[in-house]
Amino acid sequence: MLNFLLSVVLSTTVSGQSQISGTVHDPAGAVVVGASVTMRAGANPDAHTVTGPDGRFTFSLAPQGAIVLVVRATGFAEWRRDVAAGASQPIDVVLVPAGLLETVTVTPARGEMRLGDVPASMSVLTRDDIRQSPAVLADDVLRRLPSFSLFRRTSSMAAHPTTQGVSLRGIGPSGVSRTLVLLDGVPFNDPFGGWVYWSRIPLEQAERIEVVDGAGSSLYGNYALGGVINIVSGAGGPGTLEMKAQYGTLNSGALDVMGSRVRGSLGLTLDGGLFRTDGYTPVVATNGAGVAERGLVDNNVSVDTGRANARLTITPSGRVRGVLRAGYFNEERNNGKHSTFTGAAEENDTTWTSASGSLTARISDNSDVQVSASLGRGTLRSNFLAVPAATPPRSIGRMTLNQRVPTTSYSGMARWRLLSGSHTITIGGDWRWVDGGSEEDGLDATTGTTVTVQRISGGTQNGLGAFVQDIFAVTPALTITGSVRIDRWRNYHAHNLESSVPSGLPTINNNAALPDKRDTVISPRVAAIYRVTDLVSVWANIGEGFRAPTLNELYRQFRVGTVLTLANNQLGPERLRGGEVGLQVSPFRQVAWRTTWFDNRITDPVSNVTLSASGANVTQQRQNLGATRVSGVQTSVDYRAGGSWKVSGAYIYQHARVTANDANTALVDKLLPQVPRHRGSLQVTFANARLVTASLELLAMGRQFDDDLNARAVPGNTAAGLPKYAVVSLSVSRAIGPRLSAFVGVQNLFNREYIVGTLPTTVGSPRLVTGGIRVRVGR
Repeated sequence: MLNFLLSVVLSTTVSGQSQISGTVHDPAGAVVVGASVTMRAGANPDAHTVTGPDGRFTFSLAPQGAIVLVVRATGFAEWRRDVAAGASQPIDVVLVPAGLLETVTVTPARGEMRLGDVPASMSVLTRDDIRQSPAVLADDVLRRLPSFSLFRRTSSMAAHPTTQGVSLRGIGPSGVSRTLVLLDGVPFNDPFGGWVYWSRIPLEQAERIEVVDGAGSSLYGNYALGGVINIVSGAGGPGTLEMKAQYGTLNSGALDVMGSRVRGSLGLTLDGGLFRTDGYTPVVATNGAGVAERGLVDNNVSVDTGRANARLTITPSGRVRGVLRAGYFNEERNNGKHSTFTGAAEENDTTWTSASGSLTARISDNSDVQVSASLGRGTLRSNFLAVPAATPPRSIGRMTLNQRVPTTSYSGMARWRLLSGSHTITIGGDWRWVDGGSEEDGLDATTGTTVTVQRISGGTQNGLGAFVQDIFAVTPALTITGSVRIDRWRNYHAHNLESSVPSGLPTINNNAALPDKRDTVISPRVAAIYRVTDLVSVWANIGEGFRAPTLNELYRQFRVGTVLTLANNQLGPERLRGGEVGLQVSPFRQVAWRTTWFDNRITDPVSNVTLSASGANVTQQRQNLGATRVSGVQTSVDYRAGGSWKVSGAYIYQHARVTANDANTALVDKLLPQVPRHRGSLQVTFANARLVTASLELLAMGRQFDDDLNARAVPGNTAAGLPKYAVVSLSVSRAIGPRLSAFVGVQNLFNREYIVGTLPTTVGSPRLVTGGIRVRVGR
């Protein structure tokens, strides 16, 4: 063990072999930790390392001849220099801050592209943005982007996982995501239901998070109807161990550990994380009308999660790189209610095991190929509680349903990219197979203790897609991008096996062979960006997108409080046609202003439609709604003052309404539920490595509706809908030494109570204060 620690901490020089070493720092003299350093030497394989806590890097085996060093770090411009092998003096690398539009992204074009060259609305959260946020979970970090929202206002710290679907720009908000989430390019959405387990994301490993608004189906196919979110992991060091430990109010605690080791062409990274909180009681004690709502059935929502991941990187040469991953995730939640007959909590737990592999090869100076494959297998177990009308309110709670949802998925992708003159051509395809079902025990309507019906509903979904893209630099000022994709999918082996208990006889709903469904969709897109001057660019795009209904929507029913939502095996795909016009202005390298007008028209969107209502009891069903339209304006500005201050602000106005619904004309011109017209955010950060780093965040949310009829009001309010609100959060951190830092984060600083739902009236997370340390050892 001692030898290993010494090899991690110390740089050594092998006798008879030349060495290159140096230190990376910013213009103020503060060292840059985790900077990526690449050594290129003729036909030799590229060598890679990262800077340690002291900003140092070392290549012990440096070949003779001409050598080029390339240093990259998030937030800084690339540094490149020719150096001599065997240089006796360490190299002093000074990184200057990158222009705000010079950030390199990989998501919008499935290849590297500068942010300022992207003809689409896009946001990038850097490693510093992530670490300076007081948020504990990934979705709370992303809320600083106004276009981002989950189905409801609730954080994933308290929300049932099936309500954690992500929506960008209010496109089809529901528990199912209309946004594709990727982890290093690998699909991350739950394959059965499309939602996202945000606590599964290893935030401490994230180098940046790229968010592309607008239809991305022309490159990414299903789920990318409204956009793409890609979490990009950072490279591990040659011998590094990092730990982050924190504890706070609500009996909340988290531990993240990451270790990496590089030896020759092999690199191994291991990471694990734990998070738990006792949470809070979401149902208000007394509503705005002075009526008591919280009852005997209510208790705290809580969560306990754990994850473990391994990544093996194989780089046999500078032209070939392979990556193998494996991961395990477990999450247990109490949903804030319990049976008054048995005392059993309404809860859910999830286990998920995944593995993936990818291979990237540079065939020539102008061509590269990438192939990847992944598999996943997991089970969601959940029960549901009914709270019938009673006096006093919420004094009776009985279980209605026990569910077990096992899912297996496989996917694969191949992509080839060629640089030919003024064209960058990308051709590729992908495939995905998902099998899953909902195994349910329906319970009696009196005490919820006896199984009365058993149901097994599910099926298999198979999808195949192919795409081509051409980025054409017409002139130095004008670039046109054209892409098209064709997708074909099929749902088969569908069934709804339902029998009564104890007779065992099939019910009227029993159907051993539901009809197969298949469809084909073509998704084109064309975009252009024109650089009017070095300071001003304009861009526009128009395209189409789609989303096939998930197995969850087709076959699984669920209950939230007094609202029962039924499945619908006749659902068809959602389709979107939309466009954007944007303007970006950067009068200085450290100032960037981007404004986008957008208009998206969705046909056959899947939404929860009210079928009947009796008192507080509501029955809904998923249906293809008809047509909706979401249009608006999105704007953001970033300003870096000197080397310490950064100010970022963003705002979105979105008008989301139903434009057609033959089945229920009363919904026409109604606003889409869960979509506020106004969202805004502001962040002010002071970062000085020698003093302190402090970040203040403001999130403001406008009024939104909680039902499709726009009629439901919060008790005590005369206007329908959920009231507007604003919350402030704060984080402060300071380096204690080169390897240790301490931090404090406060979410909802002023403990603002804000409404997130009705029936019953529920509130969002109260003030959460956490504090902890980060430790890094090694190189």
